[in-house]
Amino acid sequence: MAVDAALSAQALPAGAALDLVRSLSPADLADVFRVPILLVDLADARHAEVEALVARRPPLVLVGVGPGTDGPTAGPAGPGGPGSPRPAVAGLDVLLPEVLAPGADVDAAAGALVRAVGEHPEAAVALVGLLRMSERLGPLDGLVAESLAYSTLLAGADFGRWLAARPQRGHRFSAQPLLTRRDGDRLVLTFNRPEARNAFDTATRDAFIAALRAASADGSLTEVALTAAGPAFGAGGDLTQFGTAPDLAAAHLVRTGASAGAEIVRCPHRVVAYLHGACVGAGIEIPAFADRVVAGPDLAVQLPELGLGLVPGAGGTVSVTRRIGRRRTAWMVLTGTFLDAPTALRWGLVDEVVASPGR
Repeated sequence: MAVDAALSAQALPAGAALDLVRSLSPADLADVFRVPILLVDLADARHAEVEALVARRPPLVLVGVGPGTDGPTAGPAGPGGPGSPRPAVAGLDVLLPEVLAPGADVDAAAGALVRAVGEHPEAAVALVGLLRMSERLGPLDGLVAESLAYSTLLAGADFGRWLAARPQRGHRFSAQPLLTRRDGDRLVLTFNRPEARNAFDTATRDAFIAALRAASADGSLTEVALTAAGPAFGAGGDLTQFGTAPDLAAAHLVRTGASAGAEIVRCPHRVVAYLHGACVGAGIEIPAFADRVVAGPDLAVQLPELGLGLVPGAGGTVSVTRRIGRRRTAWMVLTGTFLDAPTALRWGLVDEVVASPGR
């Protein structure tokens, strides 16, 4: 019997959810759950039931509904904080009490998740599987895992449909996509494609990586500042270059060998990102690797890749997850919701909100 979207939106008690998952093979689960999402009612859940459900790693998006009995589900951002949920509940992919504001419509949020997963099932399952694994990996290994998942989805029918439906647009050439300025022992790197809202293209990537590698070799530097020209810090990857790689295996090697996030991780100097305006996709995934992130009050953050049939591909499953935890990251990707500055600060995605972040 197939579970349609309406039935999938009904939360099952943890014990019933565990019995169902135990009784079916992964292939059978795919037949039963045509929308691969399982809402788990935590109201009367026992620790052992949730722990056993999570341990089975089903190919489903596991969503916790209700406060449960395992302690608080909301609190300071990041895993392991004083307000973090206990391990069994924390193993779920999304906890609605952790991401919703007090008084928010839980049924509407659950319905939005079901619709999103139903529209992009392969990418949704790939996302939560990647996040479950990535939290146990170091950042450089996490980037490799992300790229493998991203490359797989680039070959998928969902991304193919998005690509076919997208109007053809020419790539905007930028004569100087990155500006560099030395200020004493501080290097300022400024993304400089305001006409394209600083969309991250290959030329920007190559210039940015070259500047970071030069900075890493400069022992006289103590800090690298990341800024951007124009009204937006970054509109994400340049869509005109999506789907243009002729060889996805070779593209994976390029993506991991020329990773802006990896270069920030390797940089021996303190990296500080100063964000303003829209920070979408790569526009938040890359600066989230910084040691410190300062944002303006006009900040608007989004991870929109699921709508393309993809997962984040610029390091977001590593960088954003390290800051806010995988459950909140999964919520952001699955729903495509925008975070404002106060929420980003409360969750720990940014470290400070100031009136005029340094540019």
